[in-house]
Amino acid sequence: MDESTKHLNELLAKHKAGILKPADRYEIPPQAMPAQDAIARRSNVSEVATGYTETQARLEALRCLGCKNAPCVAGCPVKIRIKDFIAPIVEGDFKKALDIIRENSLLPAVCGRVCPQEVQCQLPCTVGKKFKDVDKSVSIGRLERFVADWGRKNHDKTNPKIAPSTGKKVAVIGSGPGGIVVATDVRRAGHDVTVFEAFHKTGGVMVYGIPEFRLPKAIVREEIEQLKNMGVKIVCNFVVGRTRTIKELIEEDGFDAVYVGVGAGLPQFMGIEGEHLVGVYSANEYLTRANLMRAYDFGKGADTPIAMSKRVAVVGGGNVAMDSARTAVRLGAEKVYLIYRRSEKEMPARVEEVHHAKEEGIEFHLLRNPKRIIGDSGGVVCAIECLKYELGEPDASGRRRPVPIQGSEFQIEVDTVIIAIGNSANPLIGQTTNGLELNKWGNIVVDEKCKTSLDGVYAGGDIVLGAATVILAMGQGRTAAAAINEYLTGK
Repeated sequence: MDESTKHLNELLAKHKAGILKPADRYEIPPQAMPAQDAIARRSNVSEVATGYTETQARLEALRCLGCKNAPCVAGCPVKIRIKDFIAPIVEGDFKKALDIIRENSLLPAVCGRVCPQEVQCQLPCTVGKKFKDVDKSVSIGRLERFVADWGRKNHDKTNPKIAPSTGKKVAVIGSGPGGIVVATDVRRAGHDVTVFEAFHKTGGVMVYGIPEFRLPKAIVREEIEQLKNMGVKIVCNFVVGRTRTIKELIEEDGFDAVYVGVGAGLPQFMGIEGEHLVGVYSANEYLTRANLMRAYDFGKGADTPIAMSKRVAVVGGGNVAMDSARTAVRLGAEKVYLIYRRSEKEMPARVEEVHHAKEEGIEFHLLRNPKRIIGDSGGVVCAIECLKYELGEPDASGRRRPVPIQGSEFQIEVDTVIIAIGNSANPLIGQTTNGLELNKWGNIVVDEKCKTSLDGVYAGGDIVLGAATVILAMGQGRTAAAAINEYLTGK
């Protein structure tokens, strides 16, 4: 018996006897997430974090104090009963834990991997507050992932019960996380549901945006299969606004309600010299080619048009920038530079992703920002010129504003530049839908029930919030689905 198992058994004995005190729980160290070797994973796309063992999961669960006021739930956009799903993990009843999660979350294997728990449910955790360190909070996301993976391994997949048919039809535009939630909840109510997806594969940002090494695509396929098993129809290669408009879906195709969850897929650029050069990508394009079109499978049948880069500069400091940089490494780049105009403290990327990127050899150029991209005589990228910055006073976001240092220009030799500074709403839906209210950024305006300015039309996720997270999209999807069900009952 190893030391961890011995320690677990001792704690379980005290727990069963009712003598495990909060002080004992505080002394249990946070369980580190097992991961692939940093060097080995540079040349594969297998998942980096490999998941808790049962012993680790039960030890981590024992760290939970089971607070009566459950502050963690306030930080969860879909309001999972967190302490209630953690308690059965201690006892080894993983099915019960999973059933409790599924009351509120349809994608636990996804959320347990990619949601920023450290700024959501784990931020108000009492254990983290005790140590004044969110890294010491109970690892709720890792426990959610463990339970979800247990369910997948044990084929614990029960289709939700479906009410008798209402004869009503609902169109869900977009098969990302919000769309999946809406389709499931509306189908449960007995409505006929069709999901329209613009790409040739379903899953939205979970498939085209998040790399395989963070979120295996098999997990997303399983969730889509469950939708099909429930009787939800999936139509791919269908661009709403081009193939059919929302008005046509309602007035000609007979849909009683529509949910718009198309994401924010219009990449932003910097407006600097040289962005037209061969070898400059938006992060959207680069990740779509790599993930959806399987550029990482060169030699195995994939023939994706993507640069086989040697020296890559990625501009940005969010999760998408980290995904792009780490993907470039796996596609064979010898040098990858991450250029960000603020310091590491201001980076919006998850701490775990920054840590993994550094382990994989990505070179960070902080307080730096591109001034221009330089091309050779053939119009191909050969270098990027950057300017050094220092931090000034805080701006509207609360982060200290980067101030350029005049005369500090320097160049980095690169053959590829990936711009990962954010996305905005694709204007297609707004351009083809009369009467749909948009804000100044082109996002759809909705009320507290996710209803748009048009009767029977609802929206959520990035098209409403701007670039957000999987779990926030799911939260809005749940709100919209409840409102659609209410609207159709009245109708």
